[in-house]
Amino acid sequence: MTTDRPWLKNYPGGIPANINTEKYQTLVEMFDAVFTKYKSNKAFTCMGSSITFEELDKKSKQFGGFLMQRGFEKGDKIALMMPNLLQYPIALFGALRAGMIVVNTNPLYTPREMEHQFTDADVKGVIIAENFAHNLEKIISKTKIKTVVVTSIGEMHGFFKRNVVNFAVRKLKRMVPAFNIPNAVNFKDALSEGKKFAFEIHKGSAEDVILLQYTGGTTGVSKGAMLTNRNLVANMEQIQSWMMPFMQEPNQVALSPLPMYHIFAFTVNCLALMSVGTHTVLVTNARDLGSIVKEFKQHKITLFTGVNTLYNALLNNADFSGLDFSDLKISVGGGMAVQGAVAQRWKEVTGCNLSEGFGMTETSPVVTVNPLNETIRVGTIGLPLPSTDVRIVNDDGQELGVGEVGEIQVKGPQVMKGYYNRPDETAKTITADGWLNTGDIGKMDPDGFFSIVDRKKDMILVSGFNVYPNEIEDVLATHPKIMEGAAIGIANEKSGEVVKVFIVKKDNSLSESEVVEFCRENLTGYKVPKAVEFRDELPKSNVGKILRRILKDQEIA
Repeated sequence: MTTDRPWLKNYPGGIPANINTEKYQTLVEMFDAVFTKYKSNKAFTCMGSSITFEELDKKSKQFGGFLMQRGFEKGDKIALMMPNLLQYPIALFGALRAGMIVVNTNPLYTPREMEHQFTDADVKGVIIAENFAHNLEKIISKTKIKTVVVTSIGEMHGFFKRNVVNFAVRKLKRMVPAFNIPNAVNFKDALSEGKKFAFEIHKGSAEDVILLQYTGGTTGVSKGAMLTNRNLVANMEQIQSWMMPFMQEPNQVALSPLPMYHIFAFTVNCLALMSVGTHTVLVTNARDLGSIVKEFKQHKITLFTGVNTLYNALLNNADFSGLDFSDLKISVGGGMAVQGAVAQRWKEVTGCNLSEGFGMTETSPVVTVNPLNETIRVGTIGLPLPSTDVRIVNDDGQELGVGEVGEIQVKGPQVMKGYYNRPDETAKTITADGWLNTGDIGKMDPDGFFSIVDRKKDMILVSGFNVYPNEIEDVLATHPKIMEGAAIGIANEKSGEVVKVFIVKKDNSLSESEVVEFCRENLTGYKVPKAVEFRDELPKSNVGKILRRILKDQEIA
């Protein structure tokens, strides 16, 4: 499905229909050039401490040397399991330059989830924040892991600050349970050890898999998406082509509260922005709104990325609205649908458009995104990035016309190679002619803007009528007394399913009858919730996505 993309004519600087996929063959090649070009500039800042591109170049080589000395070989899997810390990009580029395959791992995983990912990916080494090492201790004997590097939250700070931070984390907040992992190496000791060895950077090839990024497991067993050099380099080039008309390279400061082990922040913040010399300010705990407000005060933030729940939470934070947003030029929402009410209020408070995009782990991740100028279309996921084809198909795989609702399919250089060791699942997801089945239901407008109606698996069937939770949640978001809302389908003898909503109140006076009446005013009868449950909070992933599946599981239980 293609369009002439008429909006491009008015986009500052213009955007090409296609990118040059041959400019760089590998991620390592690309960043060798970046480290040289921007060597004196700050690359990352975390909790007040910074590292330049030159320092990142040097320390990542040291870490790569440590891995090689420890016997790791090209293609071995190494897991990175930590929140946003300066250690993350050092370990990431050290592993990639040594020819390793990186396995991003959520540090909040339970031992069961950790064991599944490490055994499924054949992980041989792990770099882990000490806060989570006690869980690794429980399952490490069941894995192939032979090298463990443990790091502390304060490890990359100066002597005084390092000790203060670690004392607070270990002793005052008691965030580091006792653990015993024989022969574990401290991160700084690994860097010191790596200095002693000559290190030859491994360049690799375009088709080499360099990242195993695991899906959330919401549609079954968690699977590792194999992302190649070509996938990630292409998506970076695509993102750059969309952003650069609004960026003055390299004088950009991006605030990154989303964890870099998540594919959204990994590609956008850690790779794409860094590749054009952006200074990225890391927030270690995205749920600590005070730290986000603090970084906005201390830095002239020009670019901000987040998910809908984070934007909503900030807008309801008393200290946030009084900040100076004069430097903020780009705000991007991904990971979940951006609600219209949230986007509108963000614009009112900050003066900056909130552009929603769409992507998946399997697409490296970005597929479509809204324009950053006034041609933005709130409520849509925007237009396909350069070199990306998107179409809508029915259940038989036949392409549908403009305005018709069906499954979104994607084709482009950012589409994964497949799922690791799961050819059957790969065949279900990628068609013989290269189209990726997203599992998302959507439609295309006449001028090429795409909209997501909802996930196939989240669709509620009420007496034969399709009900999409996003629509109900968008309505709930406009109620002045509602902080957050989620909708699911629950079994019903008469209609098969009915809608149930879970509400976090903004105003304690809100009643069940008010919610139902408000929905009745804004939704067709069969979409109106038949059950309302108030909660203090909704279950969320570590990046803030509301987990409907947990609500469903709790309802069944």
